[in-house]
Amino acid sequence: MPTRTFKLFCATVMSCGLLSSVSLPIATLQGKKLDLGNAAYAKSSGGRSSGGSFRSSPSRSSGSSRNNSSGGYNSGGGAVFIPYGGSSYGYGSSAIGGFGLLLVMLLVLGGGGLVVWLLLSARKGIGSTSELDNDKVTVTKLQVALLAEGRAIQSQLSEIVQNADTETSQGLQQELQEVVLALLRMPENWSHVLASSQTVKTREEAETLFSQNSIAERSNFSVETLTNVGGRVNTKTFTPDPEEDPASYIVVTLIVGTADDKPLLSEVRTTEALKAALEKLASINPDYLMVFELLWSPQDKGDSLTYDELLTEYSGMMQI
Repeated sequence: MPTRTFKLFCATVMSCGLLSSVSLPIATLQGKKLDLGNAAYAKSSGGRSSGGSFRSSPSRSSGSSRNNSSGGYNSGGGAVFIPYGGSSYGYGSSAIGGFGLLLVMLLVLGGGGLVVWLLLSARKGIGSTSELDNDKVTVTKLQVALLAEGRAIQSQLSEIVQNADTETSQGLQQELQEVVLALLRMPENWSHVLASSQTVKTREEAETLFSQNSIAERSNFSVETLTNVGGRVNTKTFTPDPEEDPASYIVVTLIVGTADDKPLLSEVRTTEALKAALEKLASINPDYLMVFELLWSPQDKGDSLTYDELLTEYSGMMQI
């Protein structure tokens, strides 16, 4: 009998232990449910505008007309009619033979010099347009972080994007200039910067590099709350996390593809260098501007980007 009682007691103790061990996963699952509830709030909002293409060449003046015109000059210069020793004017060959020979030599030398000059001029003209004629492309990224005191730029960028013409080179250049002006007007709020510019040999490489830069930046957004891509403007709602820390920063990113044969920017480590880099982008010729993409976060006024998020999501940026 005592043995039965002892076995019953042991079984009871083991059952309590099992129940206690089962309660741990339940608590863990409850914790996961809380995390999922918090995940209902988007991490960050982002704005985006993109236009242009590496497939189609920028509008430009054709270099073939120059070649044709120079060829015309060559053919015209090659046909020279010189009356020599002719009797149609009644002069004898003995009277003007020496003079005619000298005239021929002068004309030949002068014509040869003209041909050489035309060839050099044509070659020089072709060289000046080589950046537009070849397949070399430069992809440039300039990223600027601003303090929260510069939040006015959020509404400014939103207005620019909503009215931008992203389907023409002139429209892209105008949008680029307006974005640069908005940044140049608040240098006191610049806090961090990142700049890169790389030249590649083919448009396919440029498209790949540009897409890599774009995807890397867009991956920092949970929701693209305002976009203008290919002339289509779209908006999405955003639900900010009420427990998130107050806003500290706004990050603006410009990615540009141009027909330049060498990088546009070098290292940017100071406010003076950043100002020069922004002015450089604003002065891009529309014939050279192939693709332009603007990204910024937060886009929604109720959203915020904290210092910790800046360090985590934009770790490559340097303080200036």
